[in-house]
Amino acid sequence: MTFMGYRRKEGRAGTRNYVGLLSTVVCANEVAEGIAARVAGTVPFLHHQGCCQTPVDIARVNSVLTGLGRNPNLASVILVSLGCESTDVEGVAKAIAASGKDVKTIVIQEIGGAGRSVAEGALLAQEMVRQASVQQRTSCPASDIMLGLKCGSSDTTQGIAANPALGVASDLVVRGGGTSVLGEVTEFIGAEHLLIRHARSGEIGDKILALVKRMEDRAKSVGCDMRGGQPTGGNIKGGLTTIEEKSLGAIAKAGTAPIEAVYEYGQPPDVKGLVVMDSPGREPEILTGLAAAGCNIIAFSTGRGAPQGFPFVPVIKMTGNAVTWEKLRDHIDLDLSALMRGTSSYAAEGERIYKEILEVASGRMTKAEICGYTRAMDIYMVGPVI
Repeated sequence: MTFMGYRRKEGRAGTRNYVGLLSTVVCANEVAEGIAARVAGTVPFLHHQGCCQTPVDIARVNSVLTGLGRNPNLASVILVSLGCESTDVEGVAKAIAASGKDVKTIVIQEIGGAGRSVAEGALLAQEMVRQASVQQRTSCPASDIMLGLKCGSSDTTQGIAANPALGVASDLVVRGGGTSVLGEVTEFIGAEHLLIRHARSGEIGDKILALVKRMEDRAKSVGCDMRGGQPTGGNIKGGLTTIEEKSLGAIAKAGTAPIEAVYEYGQPPDVKGLVVMDSPGREPEILTGLAAAGCNIIAFSTGRGAPQGFPFVPVIKMTGNAVTWEKLRDHIDLDLSALMRGTSSYAAEGERIYKEILEVASGRMTKAEICGYTRAMDIYMVGPVI
């Protein structure tokens, strides 16, 4: 199997070909947005981090911005800096450039304010878009797919329909030599003993259990039980009564492939196959982590209807809930409700999802891309703002 992608200098294949405008601190978001509004072919990544944070979180901002800049869906990158943030802007620029990409930096305080910075950034972006537009899609093997897995706004149909079908598609990605990245550690809780049966080794299983304990301990450190926030109010209205019920459905999207490795948030995998990445379940943070890890496409199952996409990684939405499909057709790409009616099979719907993955990887636009629901992103932090 193949798809039509953009081959990058460092070897990976992109499914999109944007010029990325990466804000290096919350204070620079408006300038990144201003440039994007002026120049077609650019996409901004906006967030709320980059200053007044603990060293461990600043290190994460640096690594995540580096991973985003190196994502194969970006042809080139402009870093938009305020000038006094804690983010290591120069280090991030060098790390992205090491992948062979053209990287420019604009500094608002040096240029002289937002208006001048938008104007100068737009001129840089125009030339970078012209250069990117020359690159053509070429045939790429399915092994170049790095699929991010996500489920959200879950209801009872998730574990019965959409997630098991997505698990079949994930297995097909792995069977084709690609990589599938499973996050949402919050939604391992209560089902982790089943998930670790997938682990290639006992050591990998222990790492998964350690992620779950760390997630629970984080809530306990502020005097809370994780189960006070999970399942969410929307999950409960959708028929899920415990985190265990939610997790049993959530892990189904991992399919049956063995888990080859465990990674920190946003860490690029160095092996093929199914891997686990530390992350929470909330959309802005996990989608960012998957993109920073290098995913060039994301599959997102939803029960009640979660609309979020991502700025430069296409997000395919699917649901097993017929009501959600009817009400949210402008957000949902695939209707899997035939599984609930008993008129289709996991194998058939999994094949359909896999075909959609390859078509979207080749350029077919997702509903999130078409309606522009791609901006509300953030970086997962572990410490306080200080």
